[in-house]
Amino acid sequence: MNFRKKVRLGDILIDKHIIDQSQLENALAEQKKRPGTMLGEELVTLGYVSQDKINEILCEHLDIDYVDMATYEPAERVMTLLPEDMMRKYVLVPMDFDNNNAGILKVAMADPMNIFAMDDINIMTGRQVVPYLANSSDIKAYLDRRFGRKQSENIANLFKDENAPVEEENEAEKIRKAEIENAPIVKLANQIIENAARDGASDIHIEPFETTVKIRYRIDGALREVETYDKSVFNALSTRYKIMSGMDISEKRKPQDGRATVMVDGREYDIRVSNLPTVYGEKIVMRLAFKEGFKREKKDLGLTEADLERFNDILKNPNGIILVTGPTGSGKSTTLYTALNSLNTEDVNIITVEDPVEANIDGINQVMVNAKAGLTFASALRSILRQDPDIIMIGEIRDGETAEIAVRASITGHLVVSTLHTNSTASSISRLRDMGIESYLISDSLVGIIAQRLVRRICKNCCKEVEANEEEKKIMGLDPNETVMIKKPVGCKMCGNTGYKGRIGIYEIMTITHDVKKLISAGAEPDVIQRKAQEEGMHTLREAATEYVLQGLTSCEELIRTTYEA
Repeated sequence: MNFRKKVRLGDILIDKHIIDQSQLENALAEQKKRPGTMLGEELVTLGYVSQDKINEILCEHLDIDYVDMATYEPAERVMTLLPEDMMRKYVLVPMDFDNNNAGILKVAMADPMNIFAMDDINIMTGRQVVPYLANSSDIKAYLDRRFGRKQSENIANLFKDENAPVEEENEAEKIRKAEIENAPIVKLANQIIENAARDGASDIHIEPFETTVKIRYRIDGALREVETYDKSVFNALSTRYKIMSGMDISEKRKPQDGRATVMVDGREYDIRVSNLPTVYGEKIVMRLAFKEGFKREKKDLGLTEADLERFNDILKNPNGIILVTGPTGSGKSTTLYTALNSLNTEDVNIITVEDPVEANIDGINQVMVNAKAGLTFASALRSILRQDPDIIMIGEIRDGETAEIAVRASITGHLVVSTLHTNSTASSISRLRDMGIESYLISDSLVGIIAQRLVRRICKNCCKEVEANEEEKKIMGLDPNETVMIKKPVGCKMCGNTGYKGRIGIYEIMTITHDVKKLISAGAEPDVIQRKAQEEGMHTLREAATEYVLQGLTSCEELIRTTYEA
């Protein structure tokens, strides 16, 4: 392949009939909004093509090989040939010399058609470049693993060496130091967030102790300690995050909440910041939400074909209440936004009331709760009902007043979608009764309940296959005499030695049929309602998790952890 001849990815995909011209134009328009992103990334984000397909076509067209940088370890002898800033600029990593010719350098590149990058490498190393295709995200993650943590340590040490303790300084001086003199702290604050985003963390914990500050990330639902710094950096770091999120930096006695938006690798993240006074200082927790992550297709939620059909049937109802239930961090918001996206057409008026608004959706009117201003879920709902809505989304039904208005709205011809903190579909009915809603009103208003959890995926790089023991077969409801092979987590550097990498949803979808309505109206107990729903084809959370264990996607330990109370 002659790499001097510029080949455009969009043209290749159109020639192969993978995308059409309008899709290419949409992706190019999105790319302009996010400088630094690649066209392929935008096409994947928009759902027009998979990353695997792009890789396959580029490798075939350019006659090059693909390398998985999530598992490949470059040779140490070549890592000193190129500076870090160059690798980050061009999104590439040197892999090794060619076995037969030391004058040839093999390089993993996100854009193997970038002749400028290859020219710069040739000038700097005096070697000819043989490009290999690699995913941009994998290269950035590798560079972050190799350089990011060390960079954070250096910044923290620089701050410690150059600055006196800041405990006794006034607040104006702290701001001046954080914003002007102590640029390293600004870099450290940003680095902590960037590392978390690249590691796929959902939360960042900044925890002060007597002499140290611990940084922990919640990845795939579990906390991991990633760094420990000297306590001297904490006050400046805390002040920086308060400034970023609009908090009062002079208030140290009360908990505060704030919000910030940051860009990492061309992606916009919404950050909800919370601080809590402790004996050693204010603990800070930041929740990261990738805004585009909420805009999914229903098929991307991880639903089985049968569950997807049930989900679609529930969404066809013109009125009634659809509930999504589960504990915090189980993906309820993603499911709600996915449902809204599928219902969002020109001929309907959709209004949401949320605390807070987690992602902005074009064409939907979104209201954020403001308790200080007296705008609660209940008061907002009363106003929304005068706005001629067709569909109402309530972030969470927290009390009897909100539940009552939701029921009234559904009975008067509106479709209401909301969340509830319960463990299963049937227990949601008990919760509504506990909130003071009469059984006959619950029966009339409910059209469907979706209970869900997120189970961790077993790391494919290090898992081992074993035979399930008697206890595990009993938990999965299998014949104890049957030989069943399942996967067990082991742990490697690719999964942070946890044995898991990524998560997948499990679902329990109850359609409120005529027979189920009769049971609800008669005040039947949750277990009776659940049995009837199962007779009508509903799969429980445990059954869904069991299926994933048998497919080798997750472990029996995850099944127990996520469905223990279900």
